[in-house]
Amino acid sequence: MTTNMTRQQALDLLRKYNKESFHILHGLTVEGVMRWFAREEGYGDDEEFWGQVGLLHDIDFELYPEEHCKKAPELLSQAGVGEDMIRSICSHGYGLCGDVEPVHQMEMILFAADELTGLIWAAAKMRPSKSVMDMEVSSLKKKFKDKRFAAGCSRDVIKDGAERLGWTLEELMDKTINAMRSCEEQVAKEMEGIQQ
Repeated sequence: MTTNMTRQQALDLLRKYNKESFHILHGLTVEGVMRWFAREEGYGDDEEFWGQVGLLHDIDFELYPEEHCKKAPELLSQAGVGEDMIRSICSHGYGLCGDVEPVHQMEMILFAADELTGLIWAAAKMRPSKSVMDMEVSSLKKKFKDKRFAAGCSRDVIKDGAERLGWTLEELMDKTINAMRSCEEQVAKEMEGIQQ
């Protein structure tokens, strides 16, 4: 897996099509999460590729929400992004807004963790610390069971994602919390720089 962009070029590409800070924050968070998983799952040599897939996975969502994962190939190929990265990015919408099935370990992790990072982020905002650093799986599971909480985060996709990976829901939650802890500070710093 090779990327033909620098990390800065990938970030510039995300910001070309995304102006809302929430979408940039989500891209940076999923990038950090995917980098952690690449190292954790034994794909350290592909960390840059995994990270850029995470960073760019929602490139078309802000401007083309009705065409999410359908407009992305056009935007990405115009920027010279390779076919393998485009395929991986589009696979996270499987069953929701696309028919590219996640098959590689990285694609299955993106599919599972993307929705879950949204749920974890929403849960972290409710905590006195406003952080994932002190979040426990048990408290996240309570939020997961409350269908009204962060209702936009698909529980079915999260469960399906865990099953595809052969992990329990608790394992997926624990790993994704740890992945978000690994990048929380860096993401916050980068957002400060972007918002100035």
